[in-house]
Amino acid sequence: MANRYEINELEKEESWRMFRIIGEFVEGFDSLGDIMPAVTIYGSARTQPEAALYQEVEKTAALLGKAGFNIMTGGGPGVMAAANKGAAEAGVKSIGLNIELPLEQACNIYANRSITFHHFFVRKVMLVKYATAFVIMPGGLGTLDELTEVLTLIQTEKIKPFPVILYKADYWAGLVAWLRETVLKAGAINAEDFDILRIVDTPEAVEEAVHEWHINHVVTGVKALQLQYP
Repeated sequence: MANRYEINELEKEESWRMFRIIGEFVEGFDSLGDIMPAVTIYGSARTQPEAALYQEVEKTAALLGKAGFNIMTGGGPGVMAAANKGAAEAGVKSIGLNIELPLEQACNIYANRSITFHHFFVRKVMLVKYATAFVIMPGGLGTLDELTEVLTLIQTEKIKPFPVILYKADYWAGLVAWLRETVLKAGAINAEDFDILRIVDTPEAVEEAVHEWHINHVVTGVKALQLQYP
């Protein structure tokens, strides 16, 4: 099964792969430069359309879209499809950043702008670079990876401290408790690292948190800059 574990099998002769990586970055930058303000919604690809969560994600994206935010997802099924569907219904840009996988994954039909990436890390940069906020829906290992990476990038000041919204308190309660009771007590993180987290239970609360942050930290900042440099 050739190239199944591509990172392990990289060889010196494959240095030409760098040109493909550069090409993916260029395509992403060229295609996504006009989507701000945008909200990235992460979550499980396994959520079924008949699930209550699917409907809530769709409503969340629609509310954010009506508030003026474009929606960006990983382009797959489940939560990602629900978010792209809600964005399309709201008439905003519905961006799906798909990834090539051993089990072929096509971008969901609700994304009205899509890019397919070969490299996970390029895709992850794009999901972060153009976001005004991050909404973390219930998900599995991939969602946990994206959550912890976003938190790390904010903690290390590699990106601006945008809000990270955890949807459904009962789903994330165990993780947050472990971070507070074990990781914080061990001195591996600081109490301030929790400041950027918001835990909400309704689509309306997501939209309110994102809108409030955007007004207070983005729009206000732009107006102040305009006053300083008319």
